[in-house]
Amino acid sequence: MCGIVGIIHKNKQDVQEQDVRNMCSTIVHRGPDDEGVYVQGHAGIGMRRLSIIDIQSGHQPIHNEDASLWIVMNGEIYNYRELRKNLVAKGHVFYTESDTEVVLHLYEQEGERCLEKLRGMFSFAIYEPARDRMFLARDRLGIKPLFFHETADRILFASELKVILSCKGVSRAINWRAFHAFFAFSYIPAPLTIFQGIYKLLPGHCMMIQSGKIRLEQYWDLQFMTKEHHPEQYYIERFQQLFDEAVKMHMVSDVPIGAFLSGGVDSSSVVAMMSRHHPSVETLSIGFGGNIGAYGDERDYARAVSRRFGTRHREYEVHAEQCDGDLIEKIVTAFDEPFADHGTIPNYFVCQLARENMTVALSGLGGDELFSGYPRHLGFALSEFYSRFPVSVRKALPWFIEKLPESRGGEVRVNWLKRFVRAGWMEPEKRYLTYFNVLGGYSPQDLFSAEVLHELKENSCEEEFYMYYRSENASDPRDKVAYTDIKTYLPDDILTLTDRVSMMHSLEVRVPFLDHTLVEFCATIPQALKMKYFRPKYMLKKAMHGVLPDHVLNHKKQGFVSPMNVWLGTSLRGYVQETLRHQKLGFFRPEAITHIVDQHHSGKQLNTSLIWALLMFTLWHKKYLQ
Repeated sequence: MCGIVGIIHKNKQDVQEQDVRNMCSTIVHRGPDDEGVYVQGHAGIGMRRLSIIDIQSGHQPIHNEDASLWIVMNGEIYNYRELRKNLVAKGHVFYTESDTEVVLHLYEQEGERCLEKLRGMFSFAIYEPARDRMFLARDRLGIKPLFFHETADRILFASELKVILSCKGVSRAINWRAFHAFFAFSYIPAPLTIFQGIYKLLPGHCMMIQSGKIRLEQYWDLQFMTKEHHPEQYYIERFQQLFDEAVKMHMVSDVPIGAFLSGGVDSSSVVAMMSRHHPSVETLSIGFGGNIGAYGDERDYARAVSRRFGTRHREYEVHAEQCDGDLIEKIVTAFDEPFADHGTIPNYFVCQLARENMTVALSGLGGDELFSGYPRHLGFALSEFYSRFPVSVRKALPWFIEKLPESRGGEVRVNWLKRFVRAGWMEPEKRYLTYFNVLGGYSPQDLFSAEVLHELKENSCEEEFYMYYRSENASDPRDKVAYTDIKTYLPDDILTLTDRVSMMHSLEVRVPFLDHTLVEFCATIPQALKMKYFRPKYMLKKAMHGVLPDHVLNHKKQGFVSPMNVWLGTSLRGYVQETLRHQKLGFFRPEAITHIVDQHHSGKQLNTSLIWALLMFTLWHKKYLQ
């Protein structure tokens, strides 16, 4: 795992090596083991390396036989040995054992089509000095990040926003569409960033920069098309085969490797497959101590899985006082733009625990997207039946439901019910967006100042979200939801969180559920097998029946999140009130913030996501714009 950077001067001015090294210095946490730089005329590339494969000789940048091509890469290619064997047979000569050099020779052999053969997670840049050409690419699902910035004089790119922000002359003007998106989704969807003129390269896309001109191209997309209908057992057996293969490939490493084990079905399934290929897997779990109300603890399930497969298991218990202002501000700095998934808290501690003994950890991320595992997926399926009620009923019911008090102990069922009925009369794509909209029962007019509302009139963000739902890549409404998640929530929330928090600790996290071959197969499985009789993950659980303990397969989904509902009313209450009620940014109506916080603490309205978003934005603004 690494961090990469690059500069191209469009005005042909020479790049200074020290400028590239300065960019690298901002992401030492991504690669504490090594640094490498290559500068030639008006272009330069660099990287910080966390050594995983070919520790001794895998120094980057790497060049080909005649040094006409140079590469820096962040990520891992899991089928690199097979690719290398084929390239050697075609006459290519290697001087390292690394997967990065395989990518370079594959590009030399096949050009941009090399991407079709790569199986892994990656962002990389290949520079060809003689042709004044830079080729950049990001993996299919967006597991690894890549940002870029263009002006009249130069192009900058890097693995993190902070690299680009560290360069002279980069504006920090707010992108208002991104601002709106943050308060809709709790994250900022690609290609946007919070800063005008800085963008994320979309997953499954590549970029060619030649003679100072950028060409963007999509090289991969996912099709939810069930071309043939097979018996249930066919899908189960084919999934088992591909999943086992994916996990085995993701275990390739020259350093200690382990797994996160939350006790849920996804992470437990990964550990089960790992145990087939390694005699003693190390596993890690996080729990929460103190009074956490209705929030459950899955450590008992994790222990059962550990006993079943004989793993070396470690646990860590997080207490409310550890989630303090210092930790929250560290997290703000890790993302460089507003990001409000409070799953960052348990992820921070599990990555910290993992780094004590290992450099690589496997995760169960992606299982929910592939098998309709989120509560909102169940809500959407139920809404298809609810939509048959008369519109008058569906519009009137929210008036009664909104009066229901919320749980003071962190239980979210009433809040889910409110979101469900609010959206009941809407079109399917708007209904789905409402289920996780950060504003909840509030409107932009309730929260934002007049000046901000003026900016948002021309910068609405919903259409990008609706575009994915309306795409012809899926026809079944629930497949449309899955496609939308894979294009938005997965790369821009879940995978972004995982990348930034793990890299804070110089830890590589791998996600075998997101092996693209496995993902493509799962897109052919009928939705009726993913959620059957309103039971999420029906087929995944069938595939793991007899492998995992029954009580692990059948227990209520918890999710890898913190008891933030409780903490906002207890240990964080004073910190949140002090931070929000005294902020004078001009973005929000002060009386609205007071109302939102008071409603939450009184139990009338569960505003956890909105309060956390307001807190994270306020701290981000203080750090990056004040």
